[in-house]
Amino acid sequence: MSKINRRDFFKLSLGIGSGLVIGFNLQSCSTQTSNENKLDNAFKPNAWLKISTDNTVTITVSESEMGQGIMTSLSMLIAEELDADWSNIEVERAPVDPAFGYQVTGGSTSVRNAWQPLREAGSIARSMLISAAALNWKISEAQCLAERGFITNKLNDKKLSYGELAKAAAQLDIPQTTTLKKPEEFKIIGKSTPLLNAPDMIKGRTIFGCDVSLPDMLIATITHCPFFTGKLISFESSDAEKISGVENIFQINNSIVIVGKHYWAVKKAQDLLKINWQNNTHDELTSEGIFQMQNTAMQNPTKIIDQRGNADKALSRADKTITATYQSPFQAHATMEPMNCVAHVHDNICEVWAPTQSPDRAKETASAIFYSKTEQLAEKVKQKLGSEPSNDIHIHTTFLGGGFGRRLQQDYVAEAVEISKITGKPIKLIWSREEDIQHDYYRPATSHKLEAGLNKAGKPVAWKHLIVGSSEGKSTGGAANSAYSIEHFSLQYIQHEHPVPTGPWRSVGNSHNGFILESFIDELANAASEDPYEYRTQLLTNAPRHKAVLDKAAEKSAWGKPLPEGHFQGIALHSCYGSYVAQVAEISVTRQGTVKVHRVVCVIDCGMVINPDTIKAQMEGGIVFGLTACLKSAITIENGRVAQSNLNNFPLLKMNEMPVIETHIMSSNEAPGGVGEPPVPPIAAAVTNAVYAATGKRIRKLPIQAAELI
Repeated sequence: MSKINRRDFFKLSLGIGSGLVIGFNLQSCSTQTSNENKLDNAFKPNAWLKISTDNTVTITVSESEMGQGIMTSLSMLIAEELDADWSNIEVERAPVDPAFGYQVTGGSTSVRNAWQPLREAGSIARSMLISAAALNWKISEAQCLAERGFITNKLNDKKLSYGELAKAAAQLDIPQTTTLKKPEEFKIIGKSTPLLNAPDMIKGRTIFGCDVSLPDMLIATITHCPFFTGKLISFESSDAEKISGVENIFQINNSIVIVGKHYWAVKKAQDLLKINWQNNTHDELTSEGIFQMQNTAMQNPTKIIDQRGNADKALSRADKTITATYQSPFQAHATMEPMNCVAHVHDNICEVWAPTQSPDRAKETASAIFYSKTEQLAEKVKQKLGSEPSNDIHIHTTFLGGGFGRRLQQDYVAEAVEISKITGKPIKLIWSREEDIQHDYYRPATSHKLEAGLNKAGKPVAWKHLIVGSSEGKSTGGAANSAYSIEHFSLQYIQHEHPVPTGPWRSVGNSHNGFILESFIDELANAASEDPYEYRTQLLTNAPRHKAVLDKAAEKSAWGKPLPEGHFQGIALHSCYGSYVAQVAEISVTRQGTVKVHRVVCVIDCGMVINPDTIKAQMEGGIVFGLTACLKSAITIENGRVAQSNLNNFPLLKMNEMPVIETHIMSSNEAPGGVGEPPVPPIAAAVTNAVYAATGKRIRKLPIQAAELI
């Protein structure tokens, strides 16, 4: 039996005319002192599950959908325990409301956070429907069976649909306990399930941020100062003003806005602006300069983040010492849909339509622009007193054309609201691709020094890792996650700040630390003259899940077996966000130094599998994302600004460069882990380890440069 904490997870309301509505909060609701299922309101905006009298089951999801299939996966959790008919499931996006908790999608947490409470909500609803049927037939609940949207009377096979029972079920008390299904009883969870929103996407009906259209809406572009510490001195816009369709040009903050009737008018006008910028850093801020300062910082006393044993002492006694330095560059998110937002400030309200990973942050951002300082203070006082906030700001979350952590920031929301407030018009702000690339919150550039001490058998007895970066959380993530049995370990960190804005990038610190850790362990295997796969298995003495995915990857890739002429393999392993991933990359290197990835075998143990289709899609998407950073692109800083401006100099992996990807999912009854971010960290190491096998040259800085392999 699974206990239900009514204070934390459930609110009920009765829809006398429409059916049963059950709500639950993934974080924490206010204390309920009375049974709210006696209310006569047909619909509550904070309700997550509604069963209508027409037999429709509507599930409300508060997670942002950016291609990860979360609207389907979360619906599957409820539908499974509800024993619903999947064909009757409908899903809708939650409004921004405290009843849903603080809405933010990131860190591969959606399914992990929802796994227990959503299933409990479905189970509670099912038990209430069974109770209603038992009362109707005057039989015991044990004589009732819930299946595919119906309750069946086991005595005579009579059936009542959930819709027919919804009104009666809504009048019942909330059960104090519920029984969740065992994995062997699952009929929906674990089965390949098409996305609920797939028909709309295929037919072009899905509304992304750029698709929003309002009556009398104007289009806006924005030109930001290209220098991180620069300043707008002046601009001349006479030529831009002559473009047909342009209505207004003005300055906000350190940027220039052009407003017009359609995008091509404002974009053409944007290109005609003559702007005088002041670069306060001049030539001082460059990528190479940042790396040089990080290398200098390595000489200073360091902050210990994690340690066990005495790494320094063990290193001094080791039979052999291996050292290496690595660098990871700045990286842009480069989402296919650039930053955009629709805002309409009118009649003392502010409406926002945004492709955002955090609707609550979007609301906070809009509030800071919409309200005066006095009004902001009043709202904070209301919050402190527990009063209802003003209902003046309405956030409508659209589908996202990619997120990867970029849309956790809300700068584009602030700009759209401010432009609408100034013009008094509904505004769709669309950043150009150039603005998107040059004004990102980049993955931090980091420098790493690693030292390992080996014993006579070639096994590591000590491991030291020093990281220099601009943000501890974004730089050190995953560095202490190694499952290898090494008695003495030390992780140190030096914070080195600079003007380049940074933010979470798919898998955050794991993205570079996975590459670095698995490259260095390969270096140790080479120093010990051992096979990289065998070497790893010998060190995974207390990590059964790590070893299982590694063994499966070696098996499925035919590790150690003959390969086509000129082909070589590399292997890598990493765990993060509750999941374990091993990958084997098969590559070749041309005489010109070009690396071609032919095949990637990916094995994941993500605990309980919800939808195998979305897991495979996420593995493929994460591998492509990681391969782009490994083979193609990086952000470099020159003269105080980003050197890259579009996909011509920040290239993405092309279709003809795409390897064959084979995904194997390990069977597990463990709680679900994340799947959006775990495939990214190991892929670069798998590729560069294969490059070493092919060329004898170790890659310690990405992306791979052909000149280094010739």
